Amino acid sequence: MYQTSHRKDSVLICFSHLRWDFVFQRPQHLLTRAARKNDVYFIEEPKIDASVRAPRIDMKLQPEGVTVVVPVLPPGTSERMAIEVQRRALERVQAAHRGKPSIFWYYTPMALLFSAEADADLIVYDCMDELSAFRGAPVELRRLEQLLMTRADLVFTGGRSLFEAKRDKHRSVHAFPSSIDAKHFAAARKSTLADPADQAGIGRPRIGFFGVVDERMDIDLVGAVAAARPDWQFVFLGPVVKIDPADLPRAANIHWLGSKRYDDLPAYLGHWDVGFMPFAMNEATRYISPTKTPEFLAAGLPVVSTPIRDVVAPYGDRGLVEIAATAEEAVGALERMLAGPKADWRTRVDSVLSDMSWDKTWAEMSRIMATAGGFAADEDTETPALKTGVAISA
Repeated sequence: MYQTSHRKDSVLICFSHLRWDFVFQRPQHLLTRAARKNDVYFIEEPKIDASVRAPRIDMKLQPEGVTVVVPVLPPGTSERMAIEVQRRALERVQAAHRGKPSIFWYYTPMALLFSAEADADLIVYDCMDELSAFRGAPVELRRLEQLLMTRADLVFTGGRSLFEAKRDKHRSVHAFPSSIDAKHFAAARKSTLADPADQAGIGRPRIGFFGVVDERMDIDLVGAVAAARPDWQFVFLGPVVKIDPADLPRAANIHWLGSKRYDDLPAYLGHWDVGFMPFAMNEATRYISPTKTPEFLAAGLPVVSTPIRDVVAPYGDRGLVEIAATAEEAVGALERMLAGPKADWRTRVDSVLSDMSWDKTWAEMSRIMATAGGFAADEDTETPALKTGVAISA
């Protein structure tokens, strides 16, 4: 079913490797704000549906004002046909807004397979991860990213280290590290939030993680730390993808609670004692800028992280996050955080967070886009509270 609106002056078409309803993270935060002044379309990769006999294109306007476009294919559809259906989806969106200024917004270079011949007034590559380093990355990804770099008018990066890796590959690269919906997560500081039912029976102290559980998590580290302190409880929220759930460490003090709605995260975090970011140190994490770092801090939780570069600077270097490279170091850091951070820690945290917001991030992106393509820049105004989605990931 085709549901959308035509109330805006321009159209932004996003090409994403992520599902809109998978985890609420950078794309959702930015595009919800983009929808203030643009008709925004979020074109997902195809879904396979055994009940479908012929390809179809589903379009649905979300509560956030973004229209999600999903090509739905029967099993056995050829790659050539899949690309053709995606091309038709793009053509349908463009036809509905013919004559309006248009923006192509890429999260995946793979979308060039069906969008390379289409026209847009401005092309933006929001490079939030080094996708070629992820498990199962398509072999064509590097070549297509090089092609996207030649076609894009602007490149935004999801962190400082990723900016440093890309800045020599394009004439206009801008760093936009992970930001924060501070008011949303600050609700975790309130003592009035009830402990969620599936967590209420878990003892204390609680050490928690929320986000996607995949090859970026050091599951051996998790197992070792939990084994070293069986009196601590480790709570994990989020979907398990690209790794076998059977490989996850299992113990009486490790609790895998699955995905949670974005709205519900403050209630979980509000009953934790320390945030834990046990990222593996591998190619998949080399350039990540974890969104959950400022989110933990906004929730009032002290944090222990492995030495991810974009966590060490600026959070570790300022004493806002404890950095630990080994299980032994992690146990020591968690012990210190359970005893309580330094007296001025929260004041320093709030000072840093006061200058961060997704509204400010989008407003600055919008100003750069306005300069590059003649689009009207958004004002730095607050977006209403979001009411959908599941746990945020890195």
